[in-house]
Amino acid sequence: MTDISHAAADSSDSTAKLVTSVDGTATVTQRELNSRARAWMMYDVANSAFQAICVTFVFATFLASDLFLDPAIAAIGKANPQDPTYLAAQANATSTIALFDTIAAVIVALIAPALGARSDGSGRRRAWLGIFSLITIACMFGMYFITPAPSMVAWGALLLAVGVLFSEFAGVNYNAMLSQVATPKNLGRVSGTGWGFGYLSSIVLLILVLVLFIQNFGVDGVAGVLKVPSGAEGEGLNIRLAIVLSAVWFLVFLIPIMRKVPELPADPSRERRPFFATYLDLFRTIKRLASTSPKLLLFLVASAVYRDGLNAVFKFGAILAAQVYFFSSSEVMYFAVAANLVAGLGTVAAGWVDDKLGSKRVIVASLIGLVGVAIAVFVLSNDKIVFWVLGLALCLFVGPVQASSRSYLSRITPAKHEGELFGLYTTTGRAANFLASTLVVIFLAAWGDPKLSIIAIAIVLLAGLVLVLPIESRPKHASLRAETEQQAAGDVTVR
Repeated sequence: MTDISHAAADSSDSTAKLVTSVDGTATVTQRELNSRARAWMMYDVANSAFQAICVTFVFATFLASDLFLDPAIAAIGKANPQDPTYLAAQANATSTIALFDTIAAVIVALIAPALGARSDGSGRRRAWLGIFSLITIACMFGMYFITPAPSMVAWGALLLAVGVLFSEFAGVNYNAMLSQVATPKNLGRVSGTGWGFGYLSSIVLLILVLVLFIQNFGVDGVAGVLKVPSGAEGEGLNIRLAIVLSAVWFLVFLIPIMRKVPELPADPSRERRPFFATYLDLFRTIKRLASTSPKLLLFLVASAVYRDGLNAVFKFGAILAAQVYFFSSSEVMYFAVAANLVAGLGTVAAGWVDDKLGSKRVIVASLIGLVGVAIAVFVLSNDKIVFWVLGLALCLFVGPVQASSRSYLSRITPAKHEGELFGLYTTTGRAANFLASTLVVIFLAAWGDPKLSIIAIAIVLLAGLVLVLPIESRPKHASLRAETEQQAAGDVTVR
């Protein structure tokens, strides 16, 4: 019976309708491609551990907390939260984090496009994804050794920046693999569902670390059901162990994509070139795009600007909650759970809209919502309920912009150039990364009010919205071939 059932299954698979991936590298059954897509999505689940726990809700706020201030200054702030000395010390911690992040952004901007271009046709795209991810995980394990002290802020910010650096490098290869696991008809859904799974899985991890390590159950000096030492006396051990658990999470959910999504074979026609020669090829690519697909270049610039604003929403949002609205560590975690639920559901729903109405419409509508809500956050009072309502509204719009930007670029990228264009996508994003961080630093240095960071973010988002308006709603394939080749091949088709 077992042999007969297997034979029947094999026969069914062999007669099943075959589908072709967006990049044309896989012609398999829909079931097989769906299986690869699910494995691909698990990387969003894996990376959510770093993005949610380290970058946004736990480690960054840990570094920006009073635990890392001089005890005398922290005591002043406890007595008078508006004391200028206390506010200046808080601003200094935030500025240190922003400074290291800016340095990482510059390095990514310089290196990511070359790494992406060299991954195309190399037969090692998945391998580099694994290597860069493991370096990020190593940084997470290193965060365990960051104990509360003013001198440790810079070291913590350094580990965070290095983790961000290699997470971005891994993201170039990951995003380039999207066209391997989706068809033109479901590209938006695959991208949106993957991003949505990342947000929703963050909820599980956030609840886990909250219950195990962070929630105060009424016993002084310990936190979580495991009663881990916390606060200055416990050297923040509960937070540091939460980061270790997150690193393990990342490692476990990295496995599916490494096992299930095939490594593309090396292109035998690909020339071996010195690393720096890759930049000459990139300049030629940009020149060709300028003449054949100028709207794609505009999209890269526009998305770079608004993506910096999106990153700043998460980067400084939790810090804003702690410093302006006086959220405790537990309250930040409660908000994080709700925020990821809203963002995840919004992103999954937006994926379906993307396939029906187009990526641009999702991007524009979401950016308008983000700018409006950001202005409301600044204008309204500092009551916690205001941040709960408006902060969740911000999260509703962030995910759809991210996922639809990824699907927009995948739709117009020609085969065998995914790494190159997603490298440029990452580079332009990081090249603009200084915008929000720099504005935050300037505003804090000039006025010392942490709430002004939301105005800096709104300005960047608005600039991105204005720039993205002229791009095509239903774009044609970008072409990276010379004009003479295009004339021979005829018009470029729509994907």
